[in-house]
Amino acid sequence: MSKTAQIKWTLNHIAPSDDRQVENMSVAEMEKAGNFHRSFPQYEVTPLTPLNNLADYLGLKRLYVKDESYRFGLNAFKVLGGSYAIARYIAQQLGKDVSEVPYNVLTSDKLREEFGQATFFTATDGNHGRGIAWAANKLRQKCVVRMPKGTTRTRLENIAKENAAVTIENLNYDECVRMAAKEAAQTEHGIMVQDTAWEGYEEIPTWIMQGYGTLALEADKQLEEDGSRPTHVFVQAGVGSLAGAVIGYFANRFKENPPIMVVVEANAADCLYRSAVQADGSRVDVTGDMLTIMAGLACGEANTVSWDILRNHASAFVSCPDWVSANGTRIYGSPLRGDKQVISGESGSVSMGLLHAIMTKPEYRDLKEALKLDENSEVLLVSSEGDTDPDRYREIVWEGLCGSDKEPFADI
Repeated sequence: MSKTAQIKWTLNHIAPSDDRQVENMSVAEMEKAGNFHRSFPQYEVTPLTPLNNLADYLGLKRLYVKDESYRFGLNAFKVLGGSYAIARYIAQQLGKDVSEVPYNVLTSDKLREEFGQATFFTATDGNHGRGIAWAANKLRQKCVVRMPKGTTRTRLENIAKENAAVTIENLNYDECVRMAAKEAAQTEHGIMVQDTAWEGYEEIPTWIMQGYGTLALEADKQLEEDGSRPTHVFVQAGVGSLAGAVIGYFANRFKENPPIMVVVEANAADCLYRSAVQADGSRVDVTGDMLTIMAGLACGEANTVSWDILRNHASAFVSCPDWVSANGTRIYGSPLRGDKQVISGESGSVSMGLLHAIMTKPEYRDLKEALKLDENSEVLLVSSEGDTDPDRYREIVWEGLCGSDKEPFADI
């Protein structure tokens, strides 16, 4: 039997910045994005699922999961960011506010005459590109998507169904981002729509993060309706855009007494964790193939906008082996009697796997105590995707891929 790969963690001791990015994730900004999304005929609030029996089992007061597998019929949250960024860009080009270009306006012949047609470029491990392609297709725009090596055919085919030009390249995720950005710059009316940011490219990623804020806004209202206020928020991170949006929202929502907020990464691509360990405020990149079952988290270069939020407002950063995610997928898929099943893919389930490990495994007692997790804790998780790769989902749930006695994905 192989030695079990260990969870690594650090509390946040990073030198604070001037914290200028967090105001972009204000409740007012998230409301603006939420109003835009509500203009879509496909819009429905995704479920906030209480797992009361699991909470009892783990020794928590309450446990909720925001289930994004229902989002717009696309099985993942990413479309929230892509659609909002495209709308913000079109509105900006027309000299309008985004409130003036709801879905029925964006899809109208009149807008097509005013704006014309752009080509939206992006790089993706799957869900982000599918969201961009779906939005571009619905709004009668063009889309080009580049995917990294290791991407499955299922993920590519889901994007191709949205009339996008899509390829799998012999490059890692971050190299695909650079490729797509170069192509966009060389294309007439080509626009890069990426959920990572770098110096000189921060406006569109900020819009994407604000679009993700719709799910945080919904979850907050759903918790309030259930008489709950989260003491803890766990959210997974690739480049950190979702984490920055969610943590930024709750930092604004509860300024005087924010929840304990935890950033969760795949250990093959734990750029935020490594940056937090360094603790001087600079970002540490991860390079190479970044092999992990958590395809949506296989990103080695942090979003600069999100990093500024996380360094100031995240409580802890955790780096997880693949077995943590696989266990999370199985826990969601095989609930305790009386709890509802949640279909959560490998990038959506790692926070559940982590919470379970913290609350049940003696070797992580120090982390449990550091995060102040106990019988008074009300925990919010985000399951950011469903079974976006059904074959991989069955390998995990039915066949035991990445059981807790095995090394990470790259070694099995």
